[in-house]
Amino acid sequence: MYIVIELQTNETTANIVNVYTDREVAEQRYHNILAAAAVSNIRIHSAIMLSPEGYYIKSEHYTHQMEN
Repeated sequence: MYIVIELQTNETTANIVNVYTDREVAEQRYHNILAAAAVSNIRIHSAIMLSPEGYYIKSEHYTHQMEN
């Protein structure tokens, strides 16, 4: 089992949690999040992958400058 978390931070942080039994499918979701994050309008857009025990597997994020 693998946990993939998407974090979206502007003034507040939203999180979307998904659980997968197949590592390859979890990896696919992880990379889909990052593909969207690369071009998003969200200030900080992150993906995190964890084991079911909560051990860190990987994470990446994009930080976008917001226009005032």
